[in-house]
Amino acid sequence: MKKNTLALLGGAKCCEIELPSWPHWDNRERKALMQVLESGKWWHGENVAKFEEDFAAFQDARYGITTSSGSMALEASLLGMGIEAGDEVIVPPYTFMATATAVVRVNAIPVFADILPDTLCLDPADVERKITARTKAIMPVHLAGHVADMDRLRKVARAHKLRLLEDACHSWGAKWKGKGTGSLGDAGVFSFQVSKNITSAEGGISITRNKALAEEIRSYTNCGRRTGGAWYGHFVSGTNLRMTEFQAAILLAQLSRLERQTERRASAATFLDQSLAELPGLRRVKPDKRITRRACHLYVMRIDPETLGVGRDRIVAALQAEGLPCSPGYGTPLYRMAFFRQGKTMPERGCRPFAAAEVDYGQVSCPVAEDICANGIWLGQQLLLLPRARLRGVVAAVRKVLTQAERLR
Repeated sequence: MKKNTLALLGGAKCCEIELPSWPHWDNRERKALMQVLESGKWWHGENVAKFEEDFAAFQDARYGITTSSGSMALEASLLGMGIEAGDEVIVPPYTFMATATAVVRVNAIPVFADILPDTLCLDPADVERKITARTKAIMPVHLAGHVADMDRLRKVARAHKLRLLEDACHSWGAKWKGKGTGSLGDAGVFSFQVSKNITSAEGGISITRNKALAEEIRSYTNCGRRTGGAWYGHFVSGTNLRMTEFQAAILLAQLSRLERQTERRASAATFLDQSLAELPGLRRVKPDKRITRRACHLYVMRIDPETLGVGRDRIVAALQAEGLPCSPGYGTPLYRMAFFRQGKTMPERGCRPFAAAEVDYGQVSCPVAEDICANGIWLGQQLLLLPRARLRGVVAAVRKVLTQAERLR
């Protein structure tokens, strides 16, 4: 069989990419965990406080409030910002479900605005079109490590007196015009779930430069208590979203290598950008020039099925057959999920405004989001930690498949 024959059609594999094990850990994590274990101080102590301070500083914020997950950090941040029942929050449809369900869970209403084709982040012009008298906040997502156009979004938020909450759960270490993501709006949220670039298996944090907002968010994560108040004094309907000392100890160790890994992933992404730039049928996702440090959780490619004459799923199968780990990523815009398509007929179950409002998500259309859902291909952050020689195998596999796409029809 000829070497050039696609592996999916019986040829030899182009490469054999074995992803680096994840999470990365070494004696730093082992030592930190043993110190917590042996101290007997397992609950919300000096490790949590240090990680909150260090991570907030790493992202150029003043205050950090750790949580049990990124999803819970989103909810607590929305509550801390005063988002109330029936308020509208503008979100993108190309993101993980928690971006929108966090809004629902605080009894507010997600309103979907489209994304930009070059960055896959919120389109500020469409955001402005979606603002109504009920809109109270905008929640951009820095998807895959690309940064939303925070200059324009801040102008929109100021003009309409809206809160700006960054879902930065893909952008640890990213900088926009020299300033860390999460510190560009009123607050920003990061996730430390096991697939993330810095992880403690689960966990999250909300960061902000606003002391009063930080106090509000912390109260919602700490059973409604106030700093300096009585232990059994409760001021809001908060709950227990606290992080443990074990998680914080792991994250402090992880943070010590994050900057180096961020630079390595960014270098790998730039190499792929350059190596795949001229391939027919491949539409690039371009990093904004105002991003001064690129944090890559994913490397996203988008195919043009009209040029290639074949659909995305067939291309993904061919790439996987060549030995390249990849996936189609988010295959459905959030407004087409069953949860949202039920719309106003959904049982209330604590989410009264969303259930009762005249919301018909079946009428929502965001063409750019729908296009990337149909034609996007993801390479994960682990792959971006491979040495350059192995990345050349990635390039070879993509070139081989795309230049022979007509054979996949």
